Amino acid sequence: METTQLLQYLGVLVLFVLALAATGGMIAISNLIGKKGGRSRIKDTAYECGMLPVGGGTTRMSMKFYLVAMLFILFDIEVIFMYPWAVVYRAMLEDAATRNLILGAMLSFLGILTVGYVYALKKGAFHWRS
Repeated sequence: METTQLLQYLGVLVLFVLALAATGGMIAISNLIGKKGGRSRIKDTAYECGMLPVGGGTTRMSMKFYLVAMLFILFDIEVIFMYPWAVVYRAMLEDAATRNLILGAMLSFLGILTVGYVYALKKGAFHWRS
């Protein structure tokens, strides 16, 4: 019994060995065939539209940017949850036992999001230049 269960994993083992061999082979061939030397400092600099890069690679972003991005994700997820609920809502209403439970669950979800929206509004999260 145990040997037949182990034989079922033989395909996974073969696939794992082939994946390791393929990646190792690509790295080895790249090192053997690849051009070594001939590199200068100008060749190793970052390419930015044909111009030499000036200044640091990263700039500091305002926290408002990240806050607005997180709020966008929050309200995007709200739509993702509400759309399927709205599509099947009529079919869910046929079951009288869960009719109020389903509506209550969505109203509580919207209530929590409304409280979050009002909080973000009062904190000035939507004012970009403040």
